[in-house]
Amino acid sequence: MIYQDLRLKYQDIFLRLERKASRIASLRLLVALLVLFSFYQLTQTGYFLWLIIALVGTAVFAYLVRVYQSLSREQRIVEGLVAVNHNEIQFLEQNEGPFDPGTELQPETHFYAYDLDILGKNSLFQYLNRTATWPGKTALANMLLHSLTNPDAILARQQAVRELAPKLDWRQRLLAVAALKKDDARATTNLLRWADQPAIPVPLFFKILAWVLPAALFGSLIVGMATGNSTWAQIASGIFAVNLSVLGLFFKKIQGEIAAFDEVHVQLRQYGLLVENMENEPFESPLLRDIVAQLHTDTSKASTEILYLSNLFNRLDSIANLMVVLLFDGLFLFHVHQLDTLQRWKKRFAHHIPQWLNAIGQMEALSSLANFAHNNPDFAYPTLNAQHRIYFEELGHPLLRREKRVCNTVEFDQPRFVVLTGSNMSGKSTFLRSLGVNLVLAGTGAPVCARVAQVHPLPLLVSMRLNDSLSDSESYFFAEVKRLSEIVDFATRQRTFVLLDEILRGTNSDDKRMGTVGVLKKMVELQAIGAIATHDIEVCNTTLEHPDSLMNKCFEVNIVNNEALSFDYVLRDGVCQNKSASFLMRKMKIIA
Repeated sequence: MIYQDLRLKYQDIFLRLERKASRIASLRLLVALLVLFSFYQLTQTGYFLWLIIALVGTAVFAYLVRVYQSLSREQRIVEGLVAVNHNEIQFLEQNEGPFDPGTELQPETHFYAYDLDILGKNSLFQYLNRTATWPGKTALANMLLHSLTNPDAILARQQAVRELAPKLDWRQRLLAVAALKKDDARATTNLLRWADQPAIPVPLFFKILAWVLPAALFGSLIVGMATGNSTWAQIASGIFAVNLSVLGLFFKKIQGEIAAFDEVHVQLRQYGLLVENMENEPFESPLLRDIVAQLHTDTSKASTEILYLSNLFNRLDSIANLMVVLLFDGLFLFHVHQLDTLQRWKKRFAHHIPQWLNAIGQMEALSSLANFAHNNPDFAYPTLNAQHRIYFEELGHPLLRREKRVCNTVEFDQPRFVVLTGSNMSGKSTFLRSLGVNLVLAGTGAPVCARVAQVHPLPLLVSMRLNDSLSDSESYFFAEVKRLSEIVDFATRQRTFVLLDEILRGTNSDDKRMGTVGVLKKMVELQAIGAIATHDIEVCNTTLEHPDSLMNKCFEVNIVNNEALSFDYVLRDGVCQNKSASFLMRKMKIIA
């Protein structure tokens, strides 16, 4: 398995980086000791050579610090790559992994999300999800919740997914970088809110002071040292106090810039590295090129500006450190300069932040779909048509393991609506969900769990399971009738694909039968495409009245030696004949 090879590869790289970082750390310590020794010797001997050694050693120490930090960041990314491949192995072997299920993104009402397990634990989202940022997570959820019906948009997505699928190393690095720091809705919302607020520049008078006062302070020190006059030292001390007083005027403003954020500089650095990966990768598909185009500015790369913003916030964060404030602000008015630079950056680039985050989210979501395509090379990209024809050859549910998955061929052409019968546990609901989930996948531009697929993209409407809405004082029956009303209303306005599973369960059998037949005839009238599952054999007689619009399909159960039930989950023409319920009740001696 390629993921096992990659895990071993990155584990080896991580160990090499760890050894290298250890050597750099040891060398850095030796250089630091050399610098301290040089300064000591300078104070003891006064030799100019020791000053040169100390200054060169300080420069080398600063260089080694940067090298060590770079190695540490790369170590974290490589460690993330080890985790990425470990998770894929676990997922493929056990069909589970530590992937976010997106439960909090579940909408209160939706035409298919709850019925088809689009979001939540063991959902399609969790199966697909290889995002690690909030923009990526929400972009993937939106793709699944708003399945496309525009053929051109679907084909553009397909082309992007096809291009990304073989870019395994690039996709995995994107995910590893995205996972460096976990963000959430609050962090992203605060960043967008900050970007939307107007920049308030430091007044010109204080900008001038921020340069004049430090210059006067150091000028006083130099004159004092040159003349030996202590008065200049007193003047410098006074300017030092004035500098801190000026900082006090801006302290609340600086606190306000960073108060809503928790280590925003780390989050921004993560975004900057993600954008840098996107900028440096050549893409061919128009959609991917359009996404990268969102990263352009008039003057510089988005990655450069995001990383610069990260550094600005990091410097502003240091205002909480008293020693930094006394040293850097007392001498240089450091934080006033940083605040002014931040406001100038905000004025020039903050309006780009929403589109930058959108680009990151779109790329992560498409990368998730590409990972799905890479893991399932036998899945088919649907061909699209405008003749309302939907055909799946060897259709299966993608969330079922291959060894347990039974695939069936089905066509919605003439007739276009299926009446599906079968006993409990025979596979009706799984088949309906297979249809729905694969149509959702088709609308995202991903491949589907079928050997061949032809699809006319249509809005998908589903009524398979509903909860009693206690907060709205609704019974299950009323909630279901309301859903059916919404489906009919929608289907009245445009052609749709409809999936219905045992509707009207909350009423008596005669009422249920009449209602089901009525809904079925309404689907015929509206020329809807889809399927309805029912236990009521009499509902199947409706196909005799509309042979050009309705067809009967079934899942049979086999009774083996009058001892056990056997399900093959194979879709057949016609109406289900065997009755498993009475058999089970006799076996359990409930009835004679």
